[in-house]
Amino acid sequence: MPIYEYEHVEKRICSRSKIFEIKQSINDSPLEKCPYCGMAICKLISHSNISTPKTNSELRDLGFSKLVKKDDGVYENVTARKGESKYMIKGKPETMPHLHNIIRD
Repeated sequence: MPIYEYEHVEKRICSRSKIFEIKQSINDSPLEKCPYCGMAICKLISHSNISTPKTNSELRDLGFSKLVKKDDGVYENVTARKGESKYMIKGKPETMPHLHNIIRD
């Protein structure tokens, strides 16, 4: 279940802090009153935490292959692993990344 943040609208003190979190189903309507003190509350829009790899080595460590176009039909494999060709050339399957080393059940 997702965790949502709510903020008390009034300045009175609640047993919870001014801002608190609560688990709710995604299908539930937003709460209008604090379940702890009954005061008016409003739902906040929270920051999301999305982490994306930033470097070629991070991509490689996560099992991705990154090919950068160098010429017509020539791509540089900037995430090349041991035993892989640094360049992938059109029409030469031996230069393709070794997917059997990356993809696992």
